[in-house]
Amino acid sequence: MNRIPVNDIRKALEAIIHPESRKNIVELGLVKEIVSDNEGISVTIDSPRPNDPFISSLKSVVVRALKDAFGPDTIVRDVKVPPKVTEKPSEKKPEIVLDDVKNIIAVASGKGGVGKSTVAVNLSIALAMNGYATGLLDADIFGPSIPLMFNALDFRPEVIKNGDASVVLPLERYGVRVLSTGFFVDPDDAVVWRGPMASNFLKQMLTMAEWGELDYLIIDLPPGTSDIHLSLVQEVAVTGAIIVSTPQQVALADAVKGIAMFRNEKIDVPVIGLVENMSWFTPEELPGNRYYIFGREGCKALSEKTGIPLLGQIPIVQGIRESGDSGRPAVLDNTPVAEAFRNLAEKVAEQVAIRNRDLGPTKRVNIN
Repeated sequence: MNRIPVNDIRKALEAIIHPESRKNIVELGLVKEIVSDNEGISVTIDSPRPNDPFISSLKSVVVRALKDAFGPDTIVRDVKVPPKVTEKPSEKKPEIVLDDVKNIIAVASGKGGVGKSTVAVNLSIALAMNGYATGLLDADIFGPSIPLMFNALDFRPEVIKNGDASVVLPLERYGVRVLSTGFFVDPDDAVVWRGPMASNFLKQMLTMAEWGELDYLIIDLPPGTSDIHLSLVQEVAVTGAIIVSTPQQVALADAVKGIAMFRNEKIDVPVIGLVENMSWFTPEELPGNRYYIFGREGCKALSEKTGIPLLGQIPIVQGIRESGDSGRPAVLDNTPVAEAFRNLAEKVAEQVAIRNRDLGPTKRVNIN
C-alpha cells in the first residue's frame, strides 16, 4: 500500500474522543508514536494514568478510525499499548487499626451541597435504631455540620487519662457515639489548616476516641477527592464507601470521579453503594406528588452503568431541612422520609454482610 503521511494519520486520530475527558486522544497526548510505511500503519497509545480504564478499548477504535479515514483496505499493522510497570502489592497493613470496630463505612460525595452529611447522620442513627452499635466521625474538617444536626454546638469532649494515654470521650446522642472537628473549634472561626495538619488531626480523633465496641463507624468525609481522603482510606481499614449524589448531571459527573478515586489500585476500597439524595420534591401537604426538580433517576442510570448498587433514593422535603437545623434528624420521626433512611440502613447492612460474612452479633443500643 502507499505510505500515508503521519500528519494525515494524526488528523484522523483527532476524531477519537476520550469518553471521560471529552477531548480527542491527540490533544490529550495519548498518541505517543505513529509509524507509517509501505507495509502499513503502527500506532502507540498510552496514558499517564496508571488505571485508565479506556486505554485498552481504544485499540479497536483506532483501527476503525483509520479505516474510516483511508479506506477499508488500509493496513493497520499494530496498535501498541505499552504494559504498565506496576509495583508489587504492598504487604503494609493500615497504620490505624481499631480492634473493637467491625466495619468502617466512608460516606463521600464528588461535590458539596448534595446532602452527604445529612445522609451520614440519618444513616448512623438508623443503624443504631436497627440495633447496631454505631459511631459517627465528622471528618469534614473545613465545614463540620454534624454538631448542629445533633444539637451539640456547645459540646466539648472530655479528655481523660488512661495510663500514659489521653482518651477523648465522644458525644452520645440518639444511640450514636459522635466526634466532630466542630467540637474542638469555635463555630464562628474558619479552620485554616494545610492538608497534612488536617489529616493528622483526623487521625488523632480516630485513635484517641473511646469508641468502645462498634458494629459500624460511619465517617463523613469532606466533599471532593482531597488528600484527606487519601490519607484516611490508605491508613484506615475502611470496609467500604458510599457515594452520595443528586440525580443532576453536574453532580453525577463528580460522583464518577469519587468512584474512580476509591477504585484506584493504590486505594482499592470497594464502593458498596450509591445514595441518590433530593431524588424528587414532595410537598408535605401533598405526599402523593413528586416533582423531579434535579432530574430523574440519575443515580439509577449510574448504578446500571457502573454495577454499583443503588441503596436508596431520598426525597427533598422541608422537614429534612427543619430537622437538621433543629438538631433532631428526620429519621427519628414517623414519616416516609424516616422510612427511606431506615430502609437505607438495612440496605447498607446487607451489602456489608455480603462482603463480610463473619459479621458477629450486634450490640443493642437504647435510643434516648
